[in-house]
Amino acid sequence: MEAYTYSLLSKKDYRTYFGSTINLERRLLEHNSGKNISTKGRAPFTIIYSEKYETIAEARQRERYFKSRIGRRELQKIFETLNLGE
Repeated sequence: MEAYTYSLLSKKDYRTYFGSTINLERRLLEHNSGKNISTKGRAPFTIIYSEKYETIAEARQRERYFKSRIGRRELQKIFETLNLGE
C-alpha cells in the first residue's frame, strides 16, 4: 500500500506542519476541518511538499527524519529550491 510524507502550510499563520498518511487528499481534508489536534485552529492549509513511499512504515520513518534537526535543515533546502523558503 502506498503512503506519503507531506508538508502543509497554514494560510492563517504561515507555519508548516509535517506528517505521513496513506491517503493524502483525505488527510488534507481532516486538517482543514479541524480534526487534527496539532493543527486545529490553523486552517486553511495547502500541501506544499510530498513524497511517495511503498509502505506507511517508510513514510513514517521519513517523517521522523524531517522532524529531526538534520531533517529540518534538508527540508529547508528543499523549500528553498521550490522558492518556499522566503
